[in-house]
Amino acid sequence: MDSATPGPVRVGIVGATGYAGIELIRLLHNHPGAEITFLGSQSTAGKAVADVFPHVDGLTGAKTLEAFDGARHADAADVFFLAMDNGRAMEMIGPLLKAGARVIDLSADFRLRDASAYPVWYRLSHNAPELLAEAVYGLPEMYGSRIRGARLVANPGCYTTTSILAAAPALACKAVDPCRVIVDAMSGVSGAGRSRKTTDYMFSELSGNAKAYGVAGHRHTPEIEQELAAVSGGEVRITFTPHLVPMVRGILATVYMDLTGEETLDSLHAFYQEFYADAPFVNVLPLGQYPSTQYVKGSNMCMLGLGLDTRTDRLIVISATDNLLKGASGQAVQNFNIMTGFPETTNLPQIALYP
Repeated sequence: MDSATPGPVRVGIVGATGYAGIELIRLLHNHPGAEITFLGSQSTAGKAVADVFPHVDGLTGAKTLEAFDGARHADAADVFFLAMDNGRAMEMIGPLLKAGARVIDLSADFRLRDASAYPVWYRLSHNAPELLAEAVYGLPEMYGSRIRGARLVANPGCYTTTSILAAAPALACKAVDPCRVIVDAMSGVSGAGRSRKTTDYMFSELSGNAKAYGVAGHRHTPEIEQELAAVSGGEVRITFTPHLVPMVRGILATVYMDLTGEETLDSLHAFYQEFYADAPFVNVLPLGQYPSTQYVKGSNMCMLGLGLDTRTDRLIVISATDNLLKGASGQAVQNFNIMTGFPETTNLPQIALYP
């Protein structure tokens, strides 16, 4: 821990009763440098945490859920995790930053750098555009040094993290066509959040079923393109199609990229290993091995496997993450560790639950 930090960092979790919120409680309750001092929930305000989640009874410093008000609660924590629907963080973040708190936002509110993109992709008018240039995209494998000093971190989500980590090295070494990237991704239903009440997420609709959605225009498309363009040094165009499959948690993405030179699978594999040599939560598998969601469930790992279709000169990268950990709360704690001077891996699971 940074010697300038006097004792445990006070932590507030807003949206504490969602899937991301309860994962944050689980990961932070015995963190050596974190003390949970505030838990916010609009839907269950006034209730004890144990009334909603009996399995965390007695494990958090803050026992009662409160309706969050940015101005009233700005001094309740040193670092706030905002785990709410898109559009909420931009409305309440001002008082937190003014009070000197640091914020890790798990929504999409500060991920895109262009304010004009929000009405197009999220049907939201951004009411804090002055903060977009300051917000640091919270992918430690790309922005670790900037995250360290940030006061506002835009924590990436599951599809984007899984896709970006798969494609970034190939684009960085100029081995593939940046305008012909295809991402096919499958997600467990927990990625939709805990509050969804539509029939699409009922057991009877999902069991034994798989379906695509957001075809030819999913809202994560510009975010993936933005971050891949940063590593590529030029424009990137992707075709991104997400699918919902009948499992609780996990993301499996298959990324197809057309080769533009004479790179071999061995040389690309070596470059991927070098690219992620200092990344404790990215595992580039030996050639001939490919990840599955079972191998990352319950861990903060992203597992990558590379293949080469020599008939079409196409690199194929398979990428797997747990959508609630490396795709949400685990990555948020990873960012917290970097921001507060702890080792990046502190209190984060690296070995999956198996079976």
